[in-house]
Amino acid sequence: MISILVNALGNALTVSLNLGSALWTASSVNLTQLTAIPLDVTLFGFGVAVIFINTIIVHKVEWHRILGNLIFMVPFSYLVGLITQLLLSFGINELPLFVRIILDIAGISLISMGISIYQRVNLILHPVDDLMQIIRFKYFKGNATIAQLVTFAPPVVIIFLCWLDAQQIYAINVGTVFALIFQGTLVGVFDKCVFPALKHQHLFNEPREVKRVHLSGHTQVRN
Repeated sequence: MISILVNALGNALTVSLNLGSALWTASSVNLTQLTAIPLDVTLFGFGVAVIFINTIIVHKVEWHRILGNLIFMVPFSYLVGLITQLLLSFGINELPLFVRIILDIAGISLISMGISIYQRVNLILHPVDDLMQIIRFKYFKGNATIAQLVTFAPPVVIIFLCWLDAQQIYAINVGTVFALIFQGTLVGVFDKCVFPALKHQHLFNEPREVKRVHLSGHTQVRN
């Protein structure tokens, strides 16, 4: 629950400041602006779509994984919308530019921290972060930086398509560039410095013992 609140607060900060959100959130904002669909509904819809993608990648239907994704999305989508409106009512987007940039970067960092915590617990995850974890350990030997960059490909395409139609981009700014470059790396850093005793577990339901080797910048998983 703590990690969900941390992640929701980080996303709400970036949305309300409009100085650049994490790319999945930014793509949701752009689709919301294009279609007038509420942000919480768009976030939930993207989550459902990614659940199908995750199922294809792992080559099987894992109902406990899907249920965990859905349980995560309901409070998360609601909290992002609620906290965003609350922050806007406080006039957070009227603060001096320098302060808003610092808060936006703090928001991206909070998102990375939340992802790090609940990926290691691995009970309930947002589908997007589940996707990042799946490809991180399935294809990239635990490298969070590369996995995060690959996970960002779909929202980049969505943002581009929205721009083609509307000729305007929302929620893309300093924070988006910071997220693109550093979010995956920050997840790896928080793996080591926030609850460091908490290790990645229950990866792909592997029956054999998983040995974890901490390398510079990422965690490698060996069987």
